[in-house]
Amino acid sequence: MSVPAAPLDAPPGQPKKAATAAWIGSALEYYDFFIYGSAAALIFPEVFFDESDPATATLLSLATFGVAYAARPVGALFLGHFGDKVGRKKIMVFTLILMGLSTFLIGCLPTRDQVGTLAPVLLVICRVLQGISAAGEQASANSMSLEHAPPNKRGFFTSFTLSGTQGGQLLATLVFIPVAALPEDQLLSWGWRVPFWMSIAVAVVGYVIRRTLEETPTFTQQAATEGVVKMPLAVLLRDHWADVLRVVAAALVASVSTIFTVWALSYATSDSVGMDRTSMLWVGALANLVALGAIPLWATLSDRIGRRPVFLIGAAGSGVLMVAYLWAISTGSYPLVMVLGIVTFGVVYSAANGVWPSFYGEMFSTRVRLSGMAIGTQIGFAIAGFAVTFAAQIAGPDGDDWGAVALFTAALCVPPVIAALTARETHKVPTEHLGERVLQESQDREPVSA
Repeated sequence: MSVPAAPLDAPPGQPKKAATAAWIGSALEYYDFFIYGSAAALIFPEVFFDESDPATATLLSLATFGVAYAARPVGALFLGHFGDKVGRKKIMVFTLILMGLSTFLIGCLPTRDQVGTLAPVLLVICRVLQGISAAGEQASANSMSLEHAPPNKRGFFTSFTLSGTQGGQLLATLVFIPVAALPEDQLLSWGWRVPFWMSIAVAVVGYVIRRTLEETPTFTQQAATEGVVKMPLAVLLRDHWADVLRVVAAALVASVSTIFTVWALSYATSDSVGMDRTSMLWVGALANLVALGAIPLWATLSDRIGRRPVFLIGAAGSGVLMVAYLWAISTGSYPLVMVLGIVTFGVVYSAANGVWPSFYGEMFSTRVRLSGMAIGTQIGFAIAGFAVTFAAQIAGPDGDDWGAVALFTAALCVPPVIAALTARETHKVPTEHLGERVLQESQDREPVSA
């Protein structure tokens, strides 16, 4: 298998267009995904699990949040396979439609009072569909923006996918602030449904934006000359297994996001701490607002000094600061919680969050990039998603052992640090030569199709 000798230039304007589509599409997609997290912490224990005692209801509700993460590796297997066969654009459009539809349906579900145990069953089914959609979203958007980007600015352009994710999380939080302020009877009857119904508009806007994108130059060139790989997953696991494992370990850093967004919110508003629900939502909103600026700055720094050092700052720093953040919540001091929340999630976590799209994507060649990113990240994210459920269990019967949860979160940041330390530095490697070493070792070993 030959490797192009010269860079493949994207059509004029396409790098910016791809980055913009990645930002807006991811923001809209993850608005859908994250409104579920807020609802799982604040609403669903009473709406879908109201026959249980409060602690058990919260545990079951948080478990449904993790269900989507369990579905993500399954979705990654299929969407990664087809993304490396039919292209990045088609997967980006499909994931957006699926997310919008499944989220809208959540807003239409009957409650447990109305249909009994069927209600949480339907909730889980919709959450699984959300997880399948999310499995292909970031990998396809990252591959699209990376392969369109100028070689010396891949970190910056791919970071738009993750700043879009933070934008979606910010939008979800801002939407829930007025909803959470409704009188209790209105909140539990119809108020919580409104953010989910808004997903139809989300899907329409995202579709209009993404359908005009052009396929990436590197994928188009490969399909036209060498052909696409018949079985991307087989090639990936045969030739890139070490990097897949490395991405799985690195992706555990997402545990910081899920613990911060869901468990910490549930803990802070519980009876043991008693912080105001709306005030805590503002902590997340302002942290995400800061992250919108921090992510591209960290990514730009990685284009200059490398992916590894920036990722290490984010992974190691987040593990330490999450201990401080959860301690701050335990004190009930809102100013302290606000400051540490912004520093932890808005600034330091953004270092890892902003650089991983380029860091992971550059580990793989064009022929298996989407598969590699999708499978590696989604297995790691699945563990991170259930970190919320584990946190609820180790927090004790009263849900107030913040120290155990803090140490648990810090421990989950150790594998990402190890993964980064053992990874290759790729920020100066031309796009068409990414994964070249593996290509040369296996160039005659797999069949291809035109």
